[in-house]
Amino acid sequence: MDRSPAPPYRRIVAEIRRRIDAGELAAGDRVPSTRRITQEWGVAMATATKALTALRQDGLVRAVPGVGTVVADTGARADGGPQHRVRGGDAPGHALDHGDAPGPGDALGTRPGLSRERIVRAGVRIADAEGLRALSMRRVAAEFGASSMALYRHVANKEELVMLMADATFAEVELPDPAPPHWRARMEAGARLQWKLYQRHPWVAQYLSLTRPQPMPHAMVLIEWTMATMTQFDPLTRLRLAMTLLNHVRGTAVSLEEDLEAEQRTGMDREQWMASLEPEYERIIGSGSFPMYEGINGIDDAGTLRLDAMFEFGLARLLDGFEMFNEGREGRPAR
Repeated sequence: MDRSPAPPYRRIVAEIRRRIDAGELAAGDRVPSTRRITQEWGVAMATATKALTALRQDGLVRAVPGVGTVVADTGARADGGPQHRVRGGDAPGHALDHGDAPGPGDALGTRPGLSRERIVRAGVRIADAEGLRALSMRRVAAEFGASSMALYRHVANKEELVMLMADATFAEVELPDPAPPHWRARMEAGARLQWKLYQRHPWVAQYLSLTRPQPMPHAMVLIEWTMATMTQFDPLTRLRLAMTLLNHVRGTAVSLEEDLEAEQRTGMDREQWMASLEPEYERIIGSGSFPMYEGINGIDDAGTLRLDAMFEFGLARLLDGFEMFNEGREGRPAR
């Protein structure tokens, strides 16, 4: 008798099926998204995608454009009780966790207490779980069982909503107290706070712009704090240093979202994708035309291409350069 454990995706399928059978997820409720599954079960995106595919093949869930994957309407619950509709959230209790408990008027497609803050929180949840491309006013309205028009009473348009969402993520940052007194330690700490923020909310890095900066007070607080000890330079030079640092962190973090989207699109996590291309890389490198690559044992030897490693290496080299700049131009104004 085979006693080997079930594949991870099968265990996820079994748990979501249990929630449906127990009535914890009813017809029309959103099931955990691929990102939510990766967070809850600690699996790769490819495994999460495979689990949702299996659920669709079993007829338990269906994809709804602009909403996500929801429980299919298969009639009465397995326990014989009536089906119920719980709006919003990727998992049981999600709506209650954010103060979105159903109230009078839900059956009419409206929800009392709709506010800008709740709309922004819902938008952040959607972008975190499904990416910024999945966000729309209609998609956010669906979280509340309301019409898109109801949202326009609180936010002017999608552009304003995304800006409010991004600034709200920066409001989560907790600045160290006491703050590092030396300028290099302070800038390093500020860069790491940004990096952690982008890891929690990968879409934010893609949204930010250096050429068309968005007015976000909470983001500006973090930048001011990061540069607070660089008083030997004039404000313009300090701002340029801050933007250079920000661009390194943001530029590296943009790939966080890109990697998640690629995993969803291809069904392969990073390791599987690299392994699939290894023979072609070996052929190209073996031609003798690329001595730098040839000197590396593997195309990703020692995690060379991992984002954390690139962030750390680039941050250290950038701060080294700032140190030389500080020593050579201390107190001189920018040109």
